[in-house]
Amino acid sequence: MKYQRFGSTVVVRIDRGEEVLEQLKTVCEKENVLLGSVSAIGATDDFTVGVFDTDTKVYKENVYTGAHEIVSLLGNVTAMNGKHYAHLHMCAANEAGNAVGGHLNRAVISATCELFISVIDGAVDRFRDEEAGLNLLAL
Repeated sequence: MKYQRFGSTVVVRIDRGEEVLEQLKTVCEKENVLLGSVSAIGATDDFTVGVFDTDTKVYKENVYTGAHEIVSLLGNVTAMNGKHYAHLHMCAANEAGNAVGGHLNRAVISATCELFISVIDGAVDRFRDEEAGLNLLAL
C-alpha cells in the first residue's frame, strides 16, 4: 500500500494481496483520521459482504471468490471509544456483469484498488445501540 495526502484528501493505492479494511485502518491511524468519507474502485478475487438481519441482529455473510471488479465501495470513517472505526459497503461484478454487494467485512485485492478518503475536520464517535443491534453515530 502506498498513499499520499493532499490537504484534506488522502489518495491510497492498495496492492495485490492486501486487505482493504486493514490498509484503510493503517492509513487512518497514521494520518489521525477520525472523520471522513471513503470511496474506491478496483479488483478483488476474495471478499465477504453481509446483510444485517434486523430480527436476529446478526450480519449474514456472503463469501465470494473469483475475478470481480469493485464497481462501488462507499462508506465513512468515524471513531468508537476513541479508535478508528470504518463502515463500508461494496458492490462488485463478475465477468458476466452480475453484481453482488453489502456491508464490507473483508476484501483482498487481486490487482489494485484506488481509494480516496475525504477527511473532515473533527470527530464523530459511535455508541452501541442494543435495540438496533448496531454501532450508531453519536450525534
